[in-house]
Amino acid sequence: MKKFEYIDISTADVAFIAYGKDLNELFSNSALAMYGIMVEIDKIEEKIEKELIVEGYDLESLMFNWLNELLYITDTEKLVFKNFDIKIDEKNFKLFAKCKGEEISEKHNPKTVVKAATYHLMKIQKNDIWKAQVILDI
Repeated sequence: MKKFEYIDISTADVAFIAYGKDLNELFSNSALAMYGIMVEIDKIEEKIEKELIVEGYDLESLMFNWLNELLYITDTEKLVFKNFDIKIDEKNFKLFAKCKGEEISEKHNPKTVVKAATYHLMKIQKNDIWKAQVILDI
């Protein structure tokens, strides 16, 4: 199963569809897709671990808050991540994550600056697998 794919939405936005066998993998692959737009994720080393707790009122708000929290950390602490150990409390829409990465540098070949995750056309659904469509404002 592929982790994610990029889709064409508009010139001012970037979109992706992430996949996962469960919600934990779906949210991890969504973060990976977002960082893949920003830097070359294969060049990120797992030198720093950061623990996060993110809440929402449904799955879409949880995804929105999760991705925007990661962007906030990237903007303020200059960290990028590539490994996400996630546990989601589906009943209370609460996400617990251990994110591993390092301080961003030229070695990561910075690409596109992502301003924010958006609610626009966001969809999270489960058929055989979990699938999320997310649009990022660039």
